[in-house]
Amino acid sequence: MSEMINNREKTSGEQTERQQLLKEIIKELHEGKPVEAVRQKFEQAIDSISVSEISQMEQALMEEEGISVEEVQRLCSVHTAVFKGSIEEIHQEEKLGHKPGHPVHTFIQENKEIDRLVNFTLTLHRDKFAKDPSEKTSSLILDDLNRLLGIDNHYSRKENLLFPYLEKYGIFGPTKVMWGVDDRIRDAIKAAKLKLETDSWEADEMVEAIDYIISELSEMIFKEENILLPMALEKLTEDEWLKIEREGDVIGYTLITTPAPWQPDREDLQSEGFMKDGIVQLETGIMSVQQLELMMNHLPVDITFIDEHDVVRYFSHGKERIFHRTKSVIGRSVQNCHPPQSAHIVNALLDDFKSGKKDVEDFWIPFKDKFVLIRYFAVRDKEGNYKGTVEFTQNIKPIQEISGEKRLMS
Repeated sequence: MSEMINNREKTSGEQTERQQLLKEIIKELHEGKPVEAVRQKFEQAIDSISVSEISQMEQALMEEEGISVEEVQRLCSVHTAVFKGSIEEIHQEEKLGHKPGHPVHTFIQENKEIDRLVNFTLTLHRDKFAKDPSEKTSSLILDDLNRLLGIDNHYSRKENLLFPYLEKYGIFGPTKVMWGVDDRIRDAIKAAKLKLETDSWEADEMVEAIDYIISELSEMIFKEENILLPMALEKLTEDEWLKIEREGDVIGYTLITTPAPWQPDREDLQSEGFMKDGIVQLETGIMSVQQLELMMNHLPVDITFIDEHDVVRYFSHGKERIFHRTKSVIGRSVQNCHPPQSAHIVNALLDDFKSGKKDVEDFWIPFKDKFVLIRYFAVRDKEGNYKGTVEFTQNIKPIQEISGEKRLMS
């Protein structure tokens, strides 16, 4: 593979020219030019395209051309179809498998199971339903969709473990685009499932919805294995992959059992320590780091702290967190810890805190079997200068059920 890469090295002028041509091709798609016409132009002009060039192209479209994340998401499937042959040509000899337990190996094993469920089982049940849209055939599809809901673990590990490291290398465009498509797939699965559960489906519409899910999931597998994972392998260090692997269990896996731990081929392997010995002297007391950590983790709430630069600095990690957090968010911009479509809400909240317009903002939502209160507090120093934000999350359902009074110990 290294020889193939070296053979494709270009001067900076040639790279700039190629990037410009790629942008022109995507803009033509954006303007409605037929895919086949663009494909012919692409094949005539460029013999191959690298993963990093696709990444740079997507980022440039958003930053330089002003095309929105949502529009790049829409174009993503189209330009994947155009570039697919040349991408596959580059990677036809590249082995992404790695050793069992390596995060890339795990992603690919999950993709194999997802592909089998989508393009064999779900496709077979879709065909049966199309011929006989009955309660029996719809229940088969509902079972498949319930299994597909587990894809959230696969996507969440990608978004919350892998994306933060790519962003540290300056790769923002592709992560935002892919996260948006992930959410679109999640929503499509949930919407189809809800219609089947409430018997509110029309046969033709349901077949169309299932076809969309099959197509989008299949395209995402291709994008991950031919664009995202090769790009990540090119950028991330072994230590970074190790951190991702060590935190995979926090989120969980999709359609596979928990992988065996990955052991890189090196001596004296030690995972990074996240706690150090020492004493913390506070205004109203003195505690060891261990005491402070234990105290924070035994509170019946989830706490996250974001500094004045919008960077995540800390989160508590008790036994039963309401929402997943992984250590890879530490040092990450809080805006990039949320789906792109909710970034404007995060920015509005922080702007109000920084300007002094607000000191607190509350939200409450039903979540699984809980009723969750989410509180945000502006943190200020003695002079009133903004120093960050505390997020405070609590399941208040047990509190809502309290009545009467209790004065004695149980």
